[in-house]
Amino acid sequence: MAVRFAALGDSLTEGVGDPAPDGWRGWAAVLAPALSDGPVDFHNLARSGALSRDLTDSQLAPATAVRPHFAALVIGGNDTLRAGFDVGRTAWHLDATMRALHADSTVLLTACLPDPGRLLRLPPPLADPLARRMRAVNTVVHELSARYRAVHLHLADLPWWTDRALLSVDRLHPSAAGHHLIARDFHALLAAAGHHLGPPPVAEPFTRAPSRTADLWWMATRGTRWVAARCTDLLPGLLLLAGTESLHRLRRTTAHLDVQSTRATSLALARLQP
Repeated sequence: MAVRFAALGDSLTEGVGDPAPDGWRGWAAVLAPALSDGPVDFHNLARSGALSRDLTDSQLAPATAVRPHFAALVIGGNDTLRAGFDVGRTAWHLDATMRALHADSTVLLTACLPDPGRLLRLPPPLADPLARRMRAVNTVVHELSARYRAVHLHLADLPWWTDRALLSVDRLHPSAAGHHLIARDFHALLAAAGHHLGPPPVAEPFTRAPSRTADLWWMATRGTRWVAARCTDLLPGLLLLAGTESLHRLRRTTAHLDVQSTRATSLALARLQP
């Protein structure tokens, strides 16, 4: 019998940054054949730009329909990049999805995410609000991963900041090498948890790390379009956040913002069904 593996999430799990002849490959596709010595039935339901609400709106139903033995659920970064970010809504969608999959005895694979502001090297007044949001989402993911006994990868702790080869040209997604690293780390965690698996994924990706020239070319072409596409949604709210952040910096009261974020996260978790 084939091992069934469903991958839910956004562009990270879709495979952006790891090009293949027919589109994107990505860490989940690299991990899939290593989940068993026999056949693996792999369903990648992740879509670029997905928010946590897309889990319950469009990804959960087809995932539960295949009754997966393993299900990856890595999402939340796009939520932090939206003007209407609400950690309570993010927590609800994550909890509903994990609860439904866990009820079918599916082994969940989760991960906390690195700070997008730091990856993009934004100035502190812009980066700090995004970092605060990312900490909130990661806190929720940590709590729910423990609740549903997920195999959890501390993706935020991988060396994205010191090893440029792990990032693609957009600096937000892993490169081919980065995707392979994620796949190998998940395999190691699953093996350590006692799951019978196939051999670990091979270490050699299809493509080389991006060059400095490729970085500049992406920013001059596709990168500017990415920023423009976010301007009508993210930028006004982010500028407001940056203004608030700068004011608190002048008053030396940024600790108040941290306390507010921590309280909102705690309240979001408390409101979830036990």
